[in-house]
Amino acid sequence: MKIVIQLLLWVVIGFLGYLTFNAVYEPIKFNKVRDARYPKVIEKLKDIRQAELAHKQVTGRFSGDWDSLVQFIDTAKFVVTQRRDTTVFDQEYYDTYKVDQYKSETIIDTLGYTSVRDSIYKGTDRYKTMMEVPFTDGKKFELDAGKIYKNDSYIPVFEAKIDKADILADQDEHLIKQEKQMLSVDNVRGEYIQVGSMSEVNTNGNWPKVYGSND
Repeated sequence: MKIVIQLLLWVVIGFLGYLTFNAVYEPIKFNKVRDARYPKVIEKLKDIRQAELAHKQVTGRFSGDWDSLVQFIDTAKFVVTQRRDTTVFDQEYYDTYKVDQYKSETIIDTLGYTSVRDSIYKGTDRYKTMMEVPFTDGKKFELDAGKIYKNDSYIPVFEAKIDKADILADQDEHLIKQEKQMLSVDNVRGEYIQVGSMSEVNTNGNWPKVYGSND
C-alpha cells in the first residue's frame, strides 16, 4: 500500500511539474511564434500603405477594392514636376499705382511621367499578392476606404487590417486572447494588426518601432 501511495505521489509531482513547466514554456513559445509572424504581416501592410498613398496622390482618394488597386499600380503614372522660383512684372500693381513693381512666383513645370509600379516596387510584382495574409491559408486583409468629415471638410481615409487570431490560429486560445488585449506602446495594440483608420485621419500602422517605421 505504501508503495502505491508513493507511486501516486510521484505521478502527482510529475504532473504538477509538467503543468509548471508548460505554464512557463507556452508563453515563451507563443511569443517566439508571434515575433516570427508579425514582421511578415507588417511588411505586407507597408506595401498596402504605399499603394494607397500613391492612389490618393494620383486620384485624390483611397481605394477600397483590391482588384482596382492592383490595376491602378499596373497602369497609373506619377507626374514628374519641377518647381522654380522667378520674378515677374506686377501688372496689377502698375495699373493701380503707375509704378513698376516685380513679384516672386513659383512655377511648376511638367517634365514627364513615371510608372507608379516601377517607382514604388522597383520592378517586382509583390503588390499583386499584398492582400494575402501570411500564415492564414489564403485569408485577405480587410480593406475599406471612404471619407470622414473633419474641420469642415471631407477627408479621404482608408484602413487595412487582419485579426491577430487569424495569424495565430494554431496557438493557445488563452494566450491569443491576452495578445488581443495588448495596449502598451511596446506591442501591437488591440485586436488587429492594421494600417490606416476609418475613424480618424491616420495612415500609420499600429505596430511599435521594433517592427520598423509605422508612418
